[in-house]
Amino acid sequence: MHNGSANGHATVATPAGVTHDLLGRHRTYGSKFRWTLVVLGVLFVLGIVGFVIRMQDGVSDPSVWGYYAALFVFILTAAQGAPLVAIAPRIAKAHWRRPVTRAAELFAVVGVLNLILFIPLIWVLPGLDDGRRSLWFFGELNVPAHFPQFLTTLALISLTVLGLALLWVSSLPDLAALRDSTTGSRQRWYARLARGWHGTSAQWNMQYHRMGILGAFYFVTMIFVHFMISVDFLMALVPGWIDALLPITQTHNAMQAGVATVIITMFLLRRFGGYQDYIGVDHFWAMGKLLFALSLLWFWFWFSSFIVFWYGAKPGEQGVLELLTVGPYLPVFMAVFVLVFLIPMFTMMWNPVRTSVWGPTIIAVSVLVGALLDKIRFYVPAYSVTDMEDKHTLLVGQVPAVVMPEAADFMIWVGALAGVALSYILASKLIPAVSIWEQTELLLYKVHTKFHRAEFLVLGKKD
Repeated sequence: MHNGSANGHATVATPAGVTHDLLGRHRTYGSKFRWTLVVLGVLFVLGIVGFVIRMQDGVSDPSVWGYYAALFVFILTAAQGAPLVAIAPRIAKAHWRRPVTRAAELFAVVGVLNLILFIPLIWVLPGLDDGRRSLWFFGELNVPAHFPQFLTTLALISLTVLGLALLWVSSLPDLAALRDSTTGSRQRWYARLARGWHGTSAQWNMQYHRMGILGAFYFVTMIFVHFMISVDFLMALVPGWIDALLPITQTHNAMQAGVATVIITMFLLRRFGGYQDYIGVDHFWAMGKLLFALSLLWFWFWFSSFIVFWYGAKPGEQGVLELLTVGPYLPVFMAVFVLVFLIPMFTMMWNPVRTSVWGPTIIAVSVLVGALLDKIRFYVPAYSVTDMEDKHTLLVGQVPAVVMPEAADFMIWVGALAGVALSYILASKLIPAVSIWEQTELLLYKVHTKFHRAEFLVLGKKD
């Protein structure tokens, strides 16, 4: 019943066997699953309580919303950046990504939660009519006072809709399989979601084209969202901060944190989800290579921005470095540098670490913690800059002290991250966390053949 798969691990050898096996794993519920939902639900409610406490301070003082803004951008980076892991390898027609693709795409549901989290920041960000710095030349172009908030909201809505559409389109064959294997109200529900899918040639061709288009639009929209957030909700709040690389740097950080998030999710699905026959060492090895490359690229983006401010040495540029890097938040920056760059660089180069399950997972945790601290390093000091009298220079003497998180901030962070996990788990019980149709399709592209005395696995390429 079992044979070698494309990744060298045991899996069911026939399309019918793969479908039956994955459907069975998808329907498995246990007491641990229910208790996990209960715990996450309680923590999520705790976060709502923390948000209510934070709202008591109002939205007129941006300095108390720095950690909240960092939380929003961290979820945007780590969770909404995860679907990018499914898009690029699919375009490259890589077979190793098949058990990983759906795990990455499921993070699109987190966009709904993050869109709700964004709402308070619309009022926290000052309007253009107060004279703050902006990219939009408020006076000359007659741009409405809240144009940045409107455009960013529209971009976030587009990103969320594109992510959900990509998840739905890629899940149509699996939704049809669930429709045909269930009864009662669940069957009617899956029938509505499957939209008459029967696996005709026209439907398959349409699905492939739609996934390609939606994936490309998701990537482009992600870049635009990070451009809007990093310019109007971050850089414009700090006089003297002009960095043309910041938007694309934030997009790169989303790719790096997205890969780390998917690696951790793969480990959890393998360890607790029962997918050890489908998610093997080779998948961690492949994802580890991506994480290693993106971690090296992190240094290039950081140094390219840092050297401009350091070498220019203007008072405003020195003030920005003092605020974000070498001043009160120097310990945070050093932790980011170690967790996001040094640890991946000096560990992922070793095959014994990279070609394992635990190695890439531990390093992915390091990268994710570093990404979290990096958002705190940017957004907390930026939102604490309240002296806007001189809008072109931020002198060292004006740099505010470190803003420590309050109890409400801890509650919001714990509740929001629990909400991310809760929404992902619930979505994985609606849609299989490992794509059924991609696993069955893999059987059409592989064959075991003998060469002299050895047997090899030969994989074909689409088109």
